[in-house]
Amino acid sequence: MSNEWTKKTFTLNTGAKIPAVGLGTWQSKPNEVREAVKAALLAGYRHIDTALAYGNEAEVGLGIKDSGVPREEIWITTKLDNPWHKRVEEGITSSLKDLQTDYVDLYLMHWPSSTDPDDLKKHYPDWNFVDTWRELQKLPASGRVKNIGVSNFAIKNLEILLKDESCKTVPAVNQVELHPNNPSPKLIDYCKEKGIHCTAYSCLGSTNSPLAHDEALKKIAESKGKSTAQVLLMWGLQRGTSVIPKSVTASRIEGNFQLDGWSLTDDEMKTLSSRPDRFKVCGDAWLPVKVFFGDDE
Repeated sequence: MSNEWTKKTFTLNTGAKIPAVGLGTWQSKPNEVREAVKAALLAGYRHIDTALAYGNEAEVGLGIKDSGVPREEIWITTKLDNPWHKRVEEGITSSLKDLQTDYVDLYLMHWPSSTDPDDLKKHYPDWNFVDTWRELQKLPASGRVKNIGVSNFAIKNLEILLKDESCKTVPAVNQVELHPNNPSPKLIDYCKEKGIHCTAYSCLGSTNSPLAHDEALKKIAESKGKSTAQVLLMWGLQRGTSVIPKSVTASRIEGNFQLDGWSLTDDEMKTLSSRPDRFKVCGDAWLPVKVFFGDDE
């Protein structure tokens, strides 16, 4: 299996092709993001993931310009922030302005929480993610958004959305936290069945994750002569999900892209998929509503 993952794409339900490997930019500090985006594009990445909530879209836009890579060769994903659910039009306008681009390839509803901008601990009483989706569905007609999708949607919320009569467009993507300590096999199967592609964020777990000390993972990495990060990315890719590892270190950004010409065996995949610990890098305690229901295993 001579996989060329760095050139591979996944075809969405719209026919668009999302690059399998991208650069995540969540929690990247100011001034680091611009350099990271440039380094990633020069290393061959063609997929950059950001969000209004990250506060770094302007820098991401500058990094893209710095790289000299033509806009049409790059897949840009950004996201509508929770307190902007009633202002979808302003949300996308703000993102495009900061990114200095006429369109994004993918626009996601960042969380299924329509948060009141005047009080972030409150949810709008008269508006929910179904209403937000109704507005998002209007965007592709303008050409400013090529594909629309969701993020952090559990099976329960996807069911609510897809069963609503106002839902005319099935989300192209559901971007969710996926790593061996949060493998969510039921969610992945559900999305496959509905034609929704999954992108894995926090795909390397995190510095606090049990994965950092997982002996089985280390053993597989050593036997392959690969880093644990590379093995985790390969696990994500072989499950059919795109991956968006975040890094601001040029050497790591390059290392995370060295995914061609090797693969994990079925046994190695199984070992990684059956890690006993469960851990979420990003929970829902900070939101005014619960969005994770433990139904994704």
